[in-house]
Amino acid sequence: MSLISLVVPVFREERNLARFYAKVQEVVQGLPDYQWEFLFVNDGSPDNSLLELIKLSEQDPRVKVIDFSRNFGKEIALSAGVHHAKGDAVITLDADLQHPPDLIPSLVAQWEQGAEIVATIRIQSIKQAFLRKLGSTLFYWLMARISKVEMVNKTTDYRLIDKKIVKRFNCMTERSRMYRGMIDWMGYKKVYVEFVADPRDEGVAGYSYRKLIDLAINSITSFSVFPLKLAAYLGLVITGVSTPLLALALFDFIFKITALNVTPSAIIVLANMLLNGVVLMCLGFIALYIGNIHDEVTNRPLYLVKNTYNLEPGEMESLGR
Repeated sequence: MSLISLVVPVFREERNLARFYAKVQEVVQGLPDYQWEFLFVNDGSPDNSLLELIKLSEQDPRVKVIDFSRNFGKEIALSAGVHHAKGDAVITLDADLQHPPDLIPSLVAQWEQGAEIVATIRIQSIKQAFLRKLGSTLFYWLMARISKVEMVNKTTDYRLIDKKIVKRFNCMTERSRMYRGMIDWMGYKKVYVEFVADPRDEGVAGYSYRKLIDLAINSITSFSVFPLKLAAYLGLVITGVSTPLLALALFDFIFKITALNVTPSAIIVLANMLLNGVVLMCLGFIALYIGNIHDEVTNRPLYLVKNTYNLEPGEMESLGR
């Protein structure tokens, strides 16, 4: 009998956890041919999410809880859950019920048919903010053009991955992470399942606009070197344009062949503004990559665990990567 692990990152979900667990139980009871493991990762929630998770772990030994020492972010929480999942397949989903548990049987069915990655596509999100929709569309449009990784528009972290994919994922050591991008980077046999995201009944979205922007920047710098190339291209273009313009201005200043009345100070100011803009932009792009390199070479653990619940003896020692 195959074991399937559900990995659920948790941040400020105290009002959703009981309903989420009840809904998941309703779904998995309809799949009696599988064993189940429910692995919740509490990502430093400031509310009572941990207390709710402890209650669930006391009621059901299949519920396992990893409690981070602080907030490390959703991408790290997903990674921690996948690191310690034991299933023949792993399903990652959010606890706010915007990733409908009713879709689990469809994911499992596709896996049984041979798919190694079953990703989901949000075809509609009720009451999703306009800026989030626009930002998501622009992000995937950009990634499709500057990255070698195939990332389909509106795909989500709600996906099933085979244990073969789990093993490959657990070998990845980078600190700047985008879970779905790392999975998509691998290739393998992949299928897609569409769903409609319901609005959140309780709580607020864990991803603020700032976090979404940070995730987008990390994704771009992790999966593409285009910004570095762009800096070089812009330098070439601006040099190619500015050189003849400055030559024309100097020529006019010396020989007075036009009515531009170019002064030496104007030439110097324009040249400095142009060159400074190019230099600052290039340095900004380079700084993003240097920042990622710094994060990698410091070699700190990817996350730290304060406590665990229902994990077997010995597993605690391996927690914190």
